[in-house]
Amino acid sequence: MAKKNAFYAQSGGVTAVINASACGVIETARQHKKHIGRVYAGHNGIIGALREELIDTNKESTKTIAALKHTPSGAFGSCRYKLKSLEQNKAEYERLIEVFKAHNIGYFFYNGGGDSADTCLKISQLSEKMGYPIQAIHVPKTVDNDLPITDNSPGFGSVAKYVAVSTKEAALDVASMCETSTKVFILEVMGRHAGWIAGASALAAEKEGDAPHIILFPEIAFNKEKFIKRVKQTVKKHGYCVIVASEGAQYKDGTFLADAGNTDAFGHKQLGGVAPTLATMVKEELGYKYHWALADYLQRAARHIASATDVEQAYAVGRAAVEMAVAGKNAVMPAIIRGKGKRYSWKIEEAPLSDVANVEKMMPRDYISKDGFGITDKGRNYFEPLIQGEDYPPYGKNGLPQYVTLKKVFATKKIKKKFNI
Repeated sequence: MAKKNAFYAQSGGVTAVINASACGVIETARQHKKHIGRVYAGHNGIIGALREELIDTNKESTKTIAALKHTPSGAFGSCRYKLKSLEQNKAEYERLIEVFKAHNIGYFFYNGGGDSADTCLKISQLSEKMGYPIQAIHVPKTVDNDLPITDNSPGFGSVAKYVAVSTKEAALDVASMCETSTKVFILEVMGRHAGWIAGASALAAEKEGDAPHIILFPEIAFNKEKFIKRVKQTVKKHGYCVIVASEGAQYKDGTFLADAGNTDAFGHKQLGGVAPTLATMVKEELGYKYHWALADYLQRAARHIASATDVEQAYAVGRAAVEMAVAGKNAVMPAIIRGKGKRYSWKIEEAPLSDVANVEKMMPRDYISKDGFGITDKGRNYFEPLIQGEDYPPYGKNGLPQYVTLKKVFATKKIKKKFNI
Protein backbone atom coordinates (compact mmCIF):
# COMPACT_ATOMS: atom_id res chain seq x y z
CA MET A 1 0.00 0.00 0.00
CA ALA A 2 1.37 3.40 -1.00
CA LYS A 3 2.18 5.79 1.81
CA LYS A 4 -0.25 8.63 2.37
CA ASN A 5 0.37 12.36 2.10
CA ALA A 6 -0.41 14.84 4.87
CA PHE A 7 -2.48 18.01 4.94
CA TYR A 8 -1.69 20.80 7.41
CA ALA A 9 -3.74 23.97 7.91
CA GLN A 10 -3.85 26.99 10.19
CA SER A 11 -7.12 28.20 11.66
CA GLY A 12 -8.47 31.27 13.41
CA GLY A 13 -6.46 34.16 14.83
CA VAL A 14 -2.73 33.64 14.34
CA THR A 15 -0.01 33.92 16.99
CA ALA A 16 3.66 34.75 17.34
CA VAL A 17 4.49 31.02 17.40
CA ILE A 18 1.92 29.18 15.25
CA ASN A 19 4.54 28.85 12.53
CA ALA A 20 6.81 27.13 15.06
CA SER A 21 4.13 24.43 15.23
CA ALA A 22 4.05 24.30 11.43
CA CYS A 23 7.82 23.88 11.51
CA GLY A 24 7.43 21.04 14.00
CA VAL A 25 4.87 19.29 11.81
CA ILE A 26 6.78 19.63 8.53
CA GLU A 27 10.27 18.85 9.86
CA THR A 28 9.00 15.79 11.74
CA ALA A 29 7.01 14.57 8.72
CA ARG A 30 10.17 14.81 6.63
CA GLN A 31 11.88 12.55 9.16
CA HIS A 32 9.14 9.93 8.68
CA LYS A 33 9.47 9.39 4.94
CA LYS A 34 8.53 5.72 5.30
CA HIS A 35 5.07 6.69 6.52
CA ILE A 36 4.37 10.15 5.12
CA GLY A 37 4.80 11.28 1.53
CA ARG A 38 4.32 14.95 0.76
CA VAL A 39 3.04 17.56 3.20
CA TYR A 40 0.49 19.89 1.69
CA ALA A 41 -0.62 23.04 3.49
CA GLY A 42 -4.00 24.63 3.04
CA HIS A 43 -3.86 28.11 1.53
CA ASN A 44 -5.90 30.13 4.04
CA GLY A 45 -6.74 27.20 6.28
CA ILE A 46 -9.50 24.72 5.58
CA ILE A 47 -10.64 26.95 2.71
CA GLY A 48 -7.51 25.81 0.90
CA ALA A 49 -8.77 22.24 1.00
CA LEU A 50 -12.27 23.17 -0.16
CA ARG A 51 -10.86 25.19 -3.07
CA GLU A 52 -8.13 22.63 -3.78
CA GLU A 53 -5.48 25.25 -3.18
CA LEU A 54 -2.77 23.09 -1.67
CA ILE A 55 0.68 24.49 -1.02
CA ASP A 56 3.36 21.88 -1.66
CA THR A 57 5.74 22.32 1.30
CA ASN A 58 8.23 19.96 -0.38
CA LYS A 59 9.03 22.89 -2.67
CA GLU A 60 10.32 24.86 0.34
CA SER A 61 13.93 24.40 1.38
CA THR A 62 15.08 22.96 4.70
CA LYS A 63 16.38 26.41 5.62
CA THR A 64 13.05 28.09 4.84
CA ILE A 65 11.04 25.58 6.88
CA ALA A 66 13.45 26.00 9.80
CA ALA A 67 12.99 29.80 9.61
CA LEU A 68 9.26 29.35 10.25
CA LYS A 69 10.19 28.76 13.88
CA HIS A 70 11.07 32.43 14.35
CA THR A 71 8.47 33.95 11.97
CA PRO A 72 5.14 35.23 13.37
CA SER A 73 1.61 35.11 11.94
CA GLY A 74 0.27 32.37 9.66
CA ALA A 75 2.78 31.65 6.91
CA PHE A 76 0.30 29.61 4.89
CA GLY A 77 -2.69 31.84 5.55
CA SER A 78 -5.39 31.24 8.15
CA CYS A 79 -9.16 31.65 8.13
CA ARG A 80 -12.24 31.89 10.29
CA TYR A 81 -14.42 29.27 8.73
CA LYS A 82 -16.35 26.71 10.73
CA LEU A 83 -17.65 23.62 9.00
CA LYS A 84 -21.31 22.95 9.62
CA SER A 85 -22.67 19.55 10.60
CA LEU A 86 -22.98 16.86 7.93
CA GLU A 87 -26.76 17.27 8.02
CA GLN A 88 -26.49 21.04 7.43
CA ASN A 89 -23.94 20.98 4.63
CA LYS A 90 -23.05 17.55 3.32
CA ALA A 91 -21.47 19.11 0.23
CA GLU A 92 -18.57 20.57 2.23
CA TYR A 93 -17.53 17.19 3.59
CA GLU A 94 -17.98 15.46 0.27
CA ARG A 95 -15.73 18.09 -1.28
CA LEU A 96 -13.05 17.65 1.41
CA ILE A 97 -13.00 13.90 0.96
CA GLU A 98 -12.91 14.33 -2.81
CA VAL A 99 -9.85 16.60 -2.54
CA PHE A 100 -8.13 14.36 0.02
CA LYS A 101 -8.73 11.31 -2.18
CA ALA A 102 -7.42 13.08 -5.27
CA HIS A 103 -4.18 13.97 -3.51
CA ASN A 104 -3.80 10.73 -1.54
CA ILE A 105 -4.07 12.52 1.81
CA GLY A 106 -4.44 10.29 4.83
CA TYR A 107 -3.23 12.61 7.61
CA PHE A 108 -4.95 15.84 8.62
CA PHE A 109 -3.23 18.27 11.00
CA TYR A 110 -5.37 21.24 11.99
CA ASN A 111 -3.61 23.97 13.95
CA GLY A 112 -6.05 26.10 15.93
CA GLY A 113 -8.34 26.60 18.92
CA GLY A 114 -11.65 25.18 20.08
CA ASP A 115 -13.52 25.60 16.81
CA SER A 116 -10.78 23.91 14.80
CA ALA A 117 -10.75 21.05 17.32
CA ASP A 118 -14.43 20.61 16.49
CA THR A 119 -13.67 20.64 12.76
CA CYS A 120 -10.89 18.11 13.25
CA LEU A 121 -13.17 15.77 15.18
CA LYS A 122 -15.92 16.02 12.55
CA ILE A 123 -13.53 15.19 9.73
CA SER A 124 -12.22 12.19 11.64
CA GLN A 125 -15.74 10.87 12.29
CA LEU A 126 -17.36 11.67 8.98
CA SER A 127 -14.49 10.66 6.72
CA GLU A 128 -14.81 7.13 8.04
CA LYS A 129 -18.56 7.14 7.42
CA MET A 130 -17.91 8.35 3.89
CA GLY A 131 -15.54 5.50 3.12
CA TYR A 132 -12.21 7.35 3.19
CA PRO A 133 -10.82 7.35 6.76
CA ILE A 134 -8.58 10.28 7.69
CA GLN A 135 -6.27 10.35 10.70
CA ALA A 136 -7.11 13.76 12.13
CA ILE A 137 -4.83 15.31 14.75
CA HIS A 138 -5.52 18.68 16.29
CA VAL A 139 -2.48 20.90 16.94
CA PRO A 140 -3.37 23.28 19.81
CA LYS A 141 -3.07 27.03 19.35
CA THR A 142 -4.87 30.00 20.84
CA VAL A 143 -3.75 33.23 22.46
CA ASP A 144 -6.95 33.07 24.56
CA ASN A 145 -5.52 30.05 26.44
CA ASP A 146 -9.01 28.58 26.77
CA LEU A 147 -8.47 25.04 25.46
CA PRO A 148 -9.28 22.35 28.05
CA ILE A 149 -6.97 19.55 29.27
CA THR A 150 -3.75 21.19 28.05
CA ASP A 151 -2.11 23.22 30.83
CA ASN A 152 -1.71 26.13 28.45
CA SER A 153 -2.13 26.79 24.75
CA PRO A 154 0.84 27.55 22.48
CA GLY A 155 0.65 31.22 21.55
CA PHE A 156 -0.49 32.30 24.99
CA GLY A 157 2.90 32.51 26.69
CA SER A 158 4.17 35.04 24.15
CA VAL A 159 1.04 37.20 24.39
CA ALA A 160 1.31 37.05 28.18
CA LYS A 161 4.93 38.24 27.99
CA TYR A 162 4.06 41.04 25.56
CA VAL A 163 1.15 42.29 27.67
CA ALA A 164 3.09 42.15 30.94
CA VAL A 165 6.04 44.05 29.43
CA SER A 166 3.77 46.60 27.71
CA THR A 167 1.86 47.20 30.95
CA LYS A 168 5.09 47.78 32.86
CA GLU A 169 6.51 50.16 30.25
CA ALA A 170 3.29 52.13 29.76
CA ALA A 171 2.89 52.44 33.53
CA LEU A 172 6.35 54.00 33.84
CA ASP A 173 5.33 56.52 31.19
CA VAL A 174 2.07 57.42 32.93
CA ALA A 175 3.70 57.61 36.37
CA SER A 176 6.28 60.09 35.09
CA MET A 177 3.64 62.45 33.69
CA CYS A 178 0.65 62.02 36.01
CA GLU A 179 1.19 65.21 38.01
CA THR A 180 0.28 67.43 35.07
CA SER A 181 -1.02 65.04 32.42
CA THR A 182 -2.66 61.60 32.09
CA LYS A 183 -3.90 60.06 35.32
CA VAL A 184 -5.71 57.01 33.95
CA PHE A 185 -4.40 54.62 31.30
CA ILE A 186 -6.46 51.72 29.98
CA LEU A 187 -5.00 48.83 27.97
CA GLU A 188 -7.52 46.59 26.21
CA VAL A 189 -6.38 43.02 25.55
CA MET A 190 -7.92 39.98 23.88
CA GLY A 191 -10.05 37.45 25.71
CA ARG A 192 -13.72 37.09 24.82
CA HIS A 193 -14.87 34.78 27.61
CA ALA A 194 -11.67 33.96 29.46
CA GLY A 195 -9.43 36.47 31.22
CA TRP A 196 -6.09 34.70 30.89
CA ILE A 197 -4.37 37.45 28.88
CA ALA A 198 -5.65 40.20 31.16
CA GLY A 199 -4.54 38.17 34.17
CA ALA A 200 -1.02 37.83 32.80
CA SER A 201 -0.63 41.63 32.89
CA ALA A 202 -0.40 41.33 36.69
CA LEU A 203 3.13 39.96 36.24
CA ALA A 204 4.17 43.57 35.59
CA ALA A 205 3.65 44.33 39.29
CA GLU A 206 6.64 43.37 41.42
CA LYS A 207 5.78 45.29 44.58
CA GLU A 208 2.81 46.92 46.30
CA GLY A 209 1.47 49.87 44.29
CA ASP A 210 2.89 48.74 40.95
CA ALA A 211 0.64 48.67 37.88
CA PRO A 212 -1.70 47.24 36.82
CA HIS A 213 -3.90 48.61 39.59
CA ILE A 214 -7.13 47.22 38.16
CA ILE A 215 -7.71 44.18 35.95
CA LEU A 216 -11.13 43.46 34.46
CA PHE A 217 -11.90 39.81 33.74
CA PRO A 218 -14.85 38.32 31.81
CA GLU A 219 -15.22 35.87 34.72
CA ILE A 220 -15.99 38.69 37.19
CA ALA A 221 -19.20 40.67 36.66
CA PHE A 222 -18.44 44.35 36.03
CA ASN A 223 -19.80 46.75 38.64
CA LYS A 224 -19.54 50.36 37.51
CA GLU A 225 -19.87 51.87 40.97
CA LYS A 226 -17.18 49.60 42.41
CA PHE A 227 -14.92 50.26 39.43
CA ILE A 228 -15.18 54.05 39.60
CA LYS A 229 -14.58 53.97 43.35
CA ARG A 230 -11.40 51.92 42.90
CA VAL A 231 -10.10 54.24 40.16
CA LYS A 232 -10.63 57.27 42.40
CA GLN A 233 -8.92 55.60 45.37
CA THR A 234 -5.96 54.54 43.25
CA VAL A 235 -5.38 57.99 41.74
CA LYS A 236 -5.60 59.55 45.21
CA LYS A 237 -3.05 57.07 46.60
CA HIS A 238 -0.58 56.72 43.72
CA GLY A 239 -1.27 59.74 41.52
CA TYR A 240 -2.30 57.59 38.57
CA CYS A 241 -4.20 54.39 37.73
CA VAL A 242 -3.37 51.73 35.12
CA ILE A 243 -6.20 49.44 34.05
CA VAL A 244 -5.96 46.30 31.92
CA ALA A 245 -9.32 45.20 30.55
CA SER A 246 -10.25 42.03 28.74
CA GLU A 247 -12.29 42.71 25.60
CA GLY A 248 -14.90 40.36 27.05
CA ALA A 249 -15.53 42.31 30.26
CA GLN A 250 -19.25 42.02 30.93
CA TYR A 251 -22.07 42.96 33.24
CA LYS A 252 -23.81 40.53 35.59
CA ASP A 253 -26.47 39.72 32.99
CA GLY A 254 -23.80 38.67 30.48
CA THR A 255 -23.97 41.79 28.32
CA PHE A 256 -20.53 42.80 27.06
CA LEU A 257 -19.42 46.32 27.92
CA ALA A 258 -18.37 46.67 24.29
CA ASP A 259 -21.09 44.74 22.41
CA ALA A 260 -21.04 46.17 18.87
CA GLY A 261 -24.22 44.37 17.90
CA ASN A 262 -22.68 42.19 15.15
CA THR A 263 -21.37 38.61 14.97
CA ASP A 264 -18.30 37.11 13.30
CA ALA A 265 -17.97 34.08 11.01
CA PHE A 266 -18.22 31.71 13.96
CA GLY A 267 -21.34 33.40 15.33
CA HIS A 268 -19.42 35.10 18.16
CA LYS A 269 -20.44 38.59 19.27
CA GLN A 270 -18.36 41.28 17.58
CA LEU A 271 -16.88 43.44 20.31
CA GLY A 272 -16.48 47.16 19.69
CA GLY A 273 -13.86 48.32 22.19
CA VAL A 274 -14.05 48.09 25.97
CA ALA A 275 -11.21 50.61 26.51
CA PRO A 276 -12.99 53.67 25.07
CA THR A 277 -16.16 52.61 26.90
CA LEU A 278 -14.30 52.59 30.21
CA ALA A 279 -12.48 55.82 29.35
CA THR A 280 -15.82 57.54 28.82
CA MET A 281 -17.01 56.34 32.23
CA VAL A 282 -13.87 57.69 33.90
CA LYS A 283 -14.16 61.04 32.14
CA GLU A 284 -17.87 61.47 32.94
CA GLU A 285 -17.67 60.31 36.56
CA LEU A 286 -14.26 61.62 37.65
CA GLY A 287 -13.08 64.09 35.02
CA TYR A 288 -9.55 62.65 34.90
CA LYS A 289 -7.42 63.01 31.82
CA TYR A 290 -7.02 59.58 30.25
CA HIS A 291 -5.42 57.61 27.46
CA TRP A 292 -6.30 54.18 26.21
CA ALA A 293 -4.62 51.68 23.90
CA LEU A 294 -5.77 48.63 22.01
CA ALA A 295 -3.17 45.84 21.98
CA ASP A 296 -5.13 44.16 19.16
CA TYR A 297 -2.95 42.40 16.54
CA LEU A 298 0.25 43.77 18.11
CA GLN A 299 -0.06 41.40 21.06
CA ARG A 300 -0.41 38.24 19.00
CA ALA A 301 2.17 39.07 16.32
CA ALA A 302 4.99 40.18 18.64
CA ARG A 303 7.58 37.55 17.79
CA HIS A 304 10.39 39.94 18.73
CA ILE A 305 9.48 39.45 22.40
CA ALA A 306 8.21 35.86 22.31
CA SER A 307 8.57 33.61 25.31
CA ALA A 308 11.23 30.95 24.78
CA THR A 309 9.02 28.50 26.68
CA ASP A 310 6.17 29.21 24.27
CA VAL A 311 8.34 28.72 21.19
CA GLU A 312 9.60 25.40 22.51
CA GLN A 313 6.10 24.17 23.36
CA ALA A 314 4.65 25.31 20.03
CA TYR A 315 7.26 23.32 18.15
CA ALA A 316 6.80 20.35 20.46
CA VAL A 317 3.04 19.99 19.85
CA GLY A 318 3.65 20.11 16.09
CA ARG A 319 6.26 17.38 16.35
CA ALA A 320 4.08 15.31 18.70
CA ALA A 321 1.09 15.57 16.35
CA VAL A 322 3.04 13.83 13.59
CA GLU A 323 4.45 11.20 15.94
CA MET A 324 0.93 10.43 17.17
CA ALA A 325 -0.31 10.08 13.61
CA VAL A 326 2.54 7.77 12.64
CA ALA A 327 1.74 5.69 15.73
CA GLY A 328 -1.80 5.23 14.41
CA LYS A 329 -3.56 7.71 16.69
CA ASN A 330 -6.69 9.49 15.51
CA ALA A 331 -9.01 12.25 16.79
CA VAL A 332 -6.55 13.36 19.46
CA MET A 333 -4.64 16.49 20.44
CA PRO A 334 -1.14 16.70 21.92
CA ALA A 335 -1.70 18.40 25.29
CA ILE A 336 0.87 20.11 27.50
CA ILE A 337 0.85 18.62 30.99
CA ARG A 338 2.53 20.58 33.80
CA GLY A 339 4.80 18.74 36.23
CA LYS A 340 3.98 18.75 39.95
CA GLY A 341 7.35 19.80 41.35
CA LYS A 342 8.30 23.31 42.48
CA ARG A 343 10.58 23.66 39.49
CA TYR A 344 8.56 24.13 36.29
CA SER A 345 8.46 21.14 33.97
CA TRP A 346 6.10 19.84 31.31
CA LYS A 347 5.46 16.92 29.00
CA ILE A 348 3.16 16.07 26.09
CA GLU A 349 0.27 13.64 26.40
CA GLU A 350 -2.62 12.88 24.06
CA ALA A 351 -6.10 14.22 24.76
CA PRO A 352 -9.22 12.88 22.99
CA LEU A 353 -10.82 15.49 20.75
CA SER A 354 -14.25 14.55 22.08
CA ASP A 355 -13.13 16.15 25.37
CA VAL A 356 -11.59 19.22 23.70
CA ALA A 357 -13.99 20.36 20.97
CA ASN A 358 -16.24 23.30 21.89
CA VAL A 359 -15.10 23.39 25.53
CA GLU A 360 -13.80 26.70 26.93
CA LYS A 361 -11.46 26.80 29.94
CA MET A 362 -12.00 29.89 32.08
CA MET A 363 -9.66 31.33 34.69
CA PRO A 364 -10.23 29.54 38.01
CA ARG A 365 -11.74 31.78 40.68
CA ASP A 366 -8.83 31.06 43.01
CA TYR A 367 -6.45 32.62 40.45
CA ILE A 368 -8.35 35.91 40.79
CA SER A 369 -8.07 38.09 43.91
CA LYS A 370 -11.01 38.31 46.30
CA ASP A 371 -11.90 41.84 45.17
CA GLY A 372 -11.92 40.71 41.53
CA PHE A 373 -9.39 43.31 40.37
CA GLY A 374 -6.15 41.30 40.43
CA ILE A 375 -4.61 37.84 40.69
CA THR A 376 -3.61 35.65 43.63
CA ASP A 377 -0.24 34.04 44.33
CA LYS A 378 -1.67 30.84 42.86
CA GLY A 379 -2.45 32.69 39.66
CA ARG A 380 1.03 34.22 39.56
CA ASN A 381 2.60 30.78 40.03
CA TYR A 382 0.64 29.57 37.02
CA PHE A 383 1.57 32.49 34.74
CA GLU A 384 5.23 33.11 35.55
CA PRO A 385 6.82 29.99 33.99
CA LEU A 386 5.00 30.57 30.71
CA ILE A 387 6.77 33.86 29.93
CA GLN A 388 10.26 32.67 30.82
CA GLY A 389 13.18 32.95 28.44
CA GLU A 390 13.93 34.95 25.31
CA ASP A 391 14.06 33.55 21.80
CA TYR A 392 14.88 36.52 19.61
CA PRO A 393 14.54 36.22 15.84
CA PRO A 394 17.65 37.03 13.79
CA TYR A 395 18.05 40.72 12.98
CA GLY A 396 19.34 42.15 9.71
CA LYS A 397 21.58 45.10 8.87
CA ASN A 398 18.45 47.27 8.67
CA GLY A 399 17.81 46.71 12.36
CA LEU A 400 14.64 44.72 11.74
CA PRO A 401 13.80 41.07 12.44
CA GLN A 402 14.39 38.80 9.45
CA TYR A 403 11.20 36.84 8.86
CA VAL A 404 10.75 34.26 6.13
CA THR A 405 8.33 34.44 3.20
CA LEU A 406 7.30 31.18 1.55
CA LYS A 407 7.27 30.55 -2.19
CA LYS A 408 3.82 28.93 -1.86
CA VAL A 409 4.00 26.65 -4.86
CA PHE A 410 0.58 25.10 -5.38
CA ALA A 411 0.05 21.45 -6.19
CA THR A 412 -1.54 20.80 -9.56
CA LYS A 413 -5.32 20.69 -9.28
CA LYS A 414 -6.86 17.31 -10.07
CA ILE A 415 -10.54 18.19 -9.80
CA LYS A 416 -12.10 20.22 -12.59
CA LYS A 417 -15.17 21.32 -10.65
CA LYS A 418 -14.68 24.45 -8.51
CA PHE A 419 -16.18 24.81 -5.07
CA ASN A 420 -17.81 28.11 -4.12
CA ILE A 421 -17.59 29.31 -0.50
